[in-house]
Amino acid sequence: MARFEQDVAVYDSRRPDEPPDAHSRPTSEPAWVKWTLIGIAVLFLAALLLLPLLTVFTQALSKGIGTFLAAFTDPAGAAAIRLTLLVTAIAVPLNLVFGVCAAWAIAKYEFWGKSFLTTLIDIPFSVSPVISGMIYVILFGANSVLYPYLHDAHLQIVFAVPGIVLATIFVTFPFVARELIPLMQDQGTAEEEAALSLGANGWQTFWRVTLPNIRWGLLYGVLLCNARAMGEFGAVSVISGHIRGKTNTMPLHIELLFDSYNFAGAFAMASLLALLALVTLVAKTLLELRYGDELAATRRH
Repeated sequence: MARFEQDVAVYDSRRPDEPPDAHSRPTSEPAWVKWTLIGIAVLFLAALLLLPLLTVFTQALSKGIGTFLAAFTDPAGAAAIRLTLLVTAIAVPLNLVFGVCAAWAIAKYEFWGKSFLTTLIDIPFSVSPVISGMIYVILFGANSVLYPYLHDAHLQIVFAVPGIVLATIFVTFPFVARELIPLMQDQGTAEEEAALSLGANGWQTFWRVTLPNIRWGLLYGVLLCNARAMGEFGAVSVISGHIRGKTNTMPLHIELLFDSYNFAGAFAMASLLALLALVTLVAKTLLELRYGDELAATRRH
């Protein structure tokens, strides 16, 4: 015990600008091990991420800027872009509301079936998107029990925009909830109880206490959800019917162009999706640089 106290005293007596000795380092490997691991990570990322991304933009511009822009002004391509943005604009806000409600219920209340609800939220992570699309076809297709009622109400789910929205919501709804649940559980209920004891109602407590505490985790989850919604292929491919100009989102339109040997157009549309993903990545990086400490607290699992 005396030896331990002596070591602590020596460590605390160091100047703030004094580098730690070898015994205080988290690892004791030589410098070449560190740089070797860094080199392996950089090479891996360059080979599997940066090189394919560079290839996409190179192929997109291989036939000139005119061909590149024509992919976006083409009626089918423009319709795919509009549909992707529309589906994302519907799915992300709905998942935001669901994520906040689910996280609030799981983190703030104790009830029977709580662990089962948490497991259900993780289902889209374990189920193939293609299977989820098939489930919606079975539920709302022409051979389903619900189809006569939908037909009488003039509602078309399969091979239409509502089905695409439902499939996109299904595959993306865990992102916001899974970011918020551990955050709210770590924060507990002390601050909300204090606000209520001071006379605030439930709505005031949420806006002035809960929301400021979860804002960065919420924004981070929305960014991930948005990126996933724009790039979804499997579930949308099954339920959309691949109707050109009507139910083809950007990923489906890319497949159509590629199958038609229009490689320049396919890569041009793929470059737009890549740019949207890069915008999401830049936004995520700026958040982490500007609010690193707060984001680290919100992502503590």
